[in-house]
Amino acid sequence: MITMTEIARLTKVSQPTVSRVLNGNMNVAPDIRERVLACAREHNYQPNILAKGLQGSKTHLLGVLLTDISNGFFADVAKAIETEAREHGYSIILFNSNYNTDSEREYLDVVRRYRVDGILAVPIRETSEIWQEYAKKLEVPVVAVTRQARGLDSVYVDHAEAGKMVARYLIQQGYQQFLFIGKDYDRKYLGFHQELSEWGQAKAFTNIVYQDDTQMKRELGAYLPCRKLRLGIFAGNDIYALRILSFLQELQFIVPAEAGVIGFDDTMMARYLNPSLSSVSQPIKQMAQEGVSRLLYRIGHPGKHPLWDCPLHGQVVPRESS
Repeated sequence: MITMTEIARLTKVSQPTVSRVLNGNMNVAPDIRERVLACAREHNYQPNILAKGLQGSKTHLLGVLLTDISNGFFADVAKAIETEAREHGYSIILFNSNYNTDSEREYLDVVRRYRVDGILAVPIRETSEIWQEYAKKLEVPVVAVTRQARGLDSVYVDHAEAGKMVARYLIQQGYQQFLFIGKDYDRKYLGFHQELSEWGQAKAFTNIVYQDDTQMKRELGAYLPCRKLRLGIFAGNDIYALRILSFLQELQFIVPAEAGVIGFDDTMMARYLNPSLSSVSQPIKQMAQEGVSRLLYRIGHPGKHPLWDCPLHGQVVPRESS
């Protein structure tokens, strides 16, 4: 690959002048500018992005750190971010923490070494003070997407509000007992539990933390036969919901007559399952647009600014499973 030094030798122009031309500086004589650009085109010159970052110039790279790229929702988020970034002349570097905090820390270090201009991240524990302090040390702007992260600009669907919507929906559908599948620090859980309590259904509520398929099948196998009333199950994401539907069929529960299931994220597979999966949809395109826009603002306006909080609204999408 040809370098600036070689272009300078071939065109008989000084290397600083070649640098100015290739970096878009118009204060160069037109004939010299055209000679340099023609040589660069002929030899397929490609700028060294990392070197530009080391020099303090913008690399036009954004780091994107997700928690689980195997989840169709996060794949859709990555695609929407890439599309929006490209509209503004940026490329992305994608990393997957796989819900591992050590991997998350390692990848954030890698992103920093790539000299990206900014980072869009889905934190594993968005309320963690450790995460907040580490993000501050990255020396580039960070915007949290899909989650409200303490101390960071954030664009997200209000999970507590969504949990409340699901609770109301299940009550209105005639369910009389309620199960949440997921972490008890999840805001979806908190909203779901709060709304059930306000409807006087707190005693009819149970939570099971999903650790692995064997554990979940065992706990559901012990829990479900004891249920005498119609059970509404809210799964923390569509992947959990898919597995719950499979377990219910193995345990010979009739869906949704005896037990109904609603997921979260409304991934493409939800529409094509049998029965099709009720879920909570998120405005992914809007989330990506807002997140990239805020990050580019931070990149273009360094310094202290008030924290930006952008809650969006999910929507219950009823299907056959509930």
